[in-house]
Amino acid sequence: MATFNEKQKIELLTQFSLDINEVQDVDILLERILTHSRKFFNADAGSIYLRHGNNLKFSYTQNDTLQRRLGQNKKLIYNTFLIPINNKSIAGYVAGNNKALNIPDVYKMSGSEPYAFDSHFDSLSDYKTCSTLTVPMTNQRGDVIGVMQILNAKGPENNIIPFFQYDERLINLFAKSAALAIERAQITRNIIMRMISMAELRDPLETGAHANRVASYSIEIYEAWARKKEVPAKRIERQKDILRMAAMLHDVGKIAVSDLILKKNGPLTEDEFEEMKSHTYQGARLFKNVQSKFDEMAILVALNHHERWDGTGYPGHINPVTGKPVRGFEGPGGKPLPKKREEIPIAGRIVSVADVFDALSTHRYYKESWTKERSIEEMQRCSGSRFDPEVIDAFISCLDVLESIARRYPDIKPQSALNP
Repeated sequence: MATFNEKQKIELLTQFSLDINEVQDVDILLERILTHSRKFFNADAGSIYLRHGNNLKFSYTQNDTLQRRLGQNKKLIYNTFLIPINNKSIAGYVAGNNKALNIPDVYKMSGSEPYAFDSHFDSLSDYKTCSTLTVPMTNQRGDVIGVMQILNAKGPENNIIPFFQYDERLINLFAKSAALAIERAQITRNIIMRMISMAELRDPLETGAHANRVASYSIEIYEAWARKKEVPAKRIERQKDILRMAAMLHDVGKIAVSDLILKKNGPLTEDEFEEMKSHTYQGARLFKNVQSKFDEMAILVALNHHERWDGTGYPGHINPVTGKPVRGFEGPGGKPLPKKREEIPIAGRIVSVADVFDALSTHRYYKESWTKERSIEEMQRCSGSRFDPEVIDAFISCLDVLESIARRYPDIKPQSALNP
């Protein structure tokens, strides 16, 4: 990382604040905020904690030293956890007192401080935390909505140095901008989750955990696929933002399908299955008044996530507004001709893989979850028939990250219908 003087940092602060306000999805936003703040202050690592009641949730982390050990195109795996907002921990103290802490060396504190440094992570990861700068993220009302912590400032020779005192003022300004962006993104996420909750009232499979897993899987698979295709990094970041939100709503069209079909305890008739298939274009229809790139992506995902690489999926070349075949793509009996291979937009091909993998590897009311090995074997078996082989290759390359996502968004498992 480069080092910046104070004037350059103020210019970067303005640039970064504008950039994060363009991000709509809260998870992508946390990644962007931490990337910018570490670049801003030349920090080796950092974490963001978001407030959940009287606790802080460890929500995102980055670490250049640990990342280098993993090798190229591998991602840092981490689990989320809660810490109480009190004076015992550094982050808890900052949140509870709405006060920044700039500590030159966490291992050389006097011992008279009310807070303490937990060295457990350092021991597990063989990492040495030294300097830390921890700041509250406050909204316009002055409420603390989270905490940002950056670690191990780097000097000109890449040596670890303390954070400068004037950095405290600058990071507090950036933290305020970040907090406003986070609140806005949380509002967007809450709206999406309410839409999913509406679908869940109709279909017990459409849970928030399922939607979050499919969305998170999708952006990891997309990133792996896009890197292999040498897609520019800026385009990848833009696409990840809108793809994650759109993927959450892949099955929102099920709110237009009859309860008798969604909750039927048994195989569907041919007519019932035809109505079930309509959820693809019914979902796309919700976004027909296109006003943003998100609307465009939501249409692509809803309409195409049940298409198959070999052309045996649905709904095919259909106009989502009319529910009729696209002109020139009518098949026998006036039905839409199927889509196949690259006719299927890449967003649909990716969400299809994410959705099926989640269906296989998690509990459903009609089946128990498959083992990891069995699920992966089935996904590979369907490569070239149901799924795009290149997307399956991308899926396989990031399985370790997908496993950590599954742990982050667990289902509340109902009593099994198979084993009452």
